[in-house]
Amino acid sequence: MAPEDMLFSYRGILYPATISSPQTLEALKSFEARSDDVILVGYPKSGTNWLEQMVKELADAKYTEEEMKERINAEKKLETFQRLEFGDPGIYERMKQLPSRRIIVTHLRPDILPPSIFQSKAKILVLVRNPKDTAVSYYHFCNNLPMMPSFASWDEYFADFMNGKLAWGSYFDHLVEWNKYINNERIMTISYEELKEDPILGMKKIASFFGFSLCEEDFSRIAKKTSFKAMKEKSSETHGKFGDILFRKDRRHAETSWHQSGGIPVSASWPEMMNEAPAGLGETEGSTQSLSSGTEWT
Repeated sequence: MAPEDMLFSYRGILYPATISSPQTLEALKSFEARSDDVILVGYPKSGTNWLEQMVKELADAKYTEEEMKERINAEKKLETFQRLEFGDPGIYERMKQLPSRRIIVTHLRPDILPPSIFQSKAKILVLVRNPKDTAVSYYHFCNNLPMMPSFASWDEYFADFMNGKLAWGSYFDHLVEWNKYINNERIMTISYEELKEDPILGMKKIASFFGFSLCEEDFSRIAKKTSFKAMKEKSSETHGKFGDILFRKDRRHAETSWHQSGGIPVSASWPEMMNEAPAGLGETEGSTQSLSSGTEWT
């Protein structure tokens, strides 16, 4: 597939043509959210696969092994992949048949989400990550996934990252749009960095927000089960042919410092642009918080 055919534009934002379509995003408007839906939001390569696995383990702790098999089989039978914007236009009708609680992951900005998500009482967990580390991870991802346009150099990629010319658009626009909802009681923000620093504490915050009931032993077990090593070993089972790409090396640690990532040259304009870009993430009116709270941008 030619690079120019790998992405399509919808409402001014680019998306991968092999996993979505304008028709699917139009059909998304009719998606019917449930009050007990668990919605996970994160820009690509901000840690959404890790968060999804963690939240699934937290939500599924109450089920027996037999009940879990039934839920997994139902999802396979309906041919659903619970990434909100992925698949064919008919996926939203099939998702109606999934048992509650549905765990739904999306990379979308709030202004692209279907109205029912905000009209319902569904809770939304927004994951944020240091933009520099996100950029580096996304760069490697694009260059290792055949269905995404690749880049001949870091500088070429960097220009597109800063200008929002990648799939799912600008990370900064994504953050600015979600920052508008910082005071919504049904929306909680958590950072990749705090989850990495103390996974159990992070999981306890998530469990409290969604109303999951677990014991201390559950949290310890899930922390081990969702370690990079454990997830990599099961990646082919959980993510199929994309497993090797998503878990090809322990970038969770390698990318902690963006300037140590794989020999990528430091762009002279990086510090200035990175300091300016999150300007829209300042405190919203009447709030003492923002999405960037607790996240070191520089």
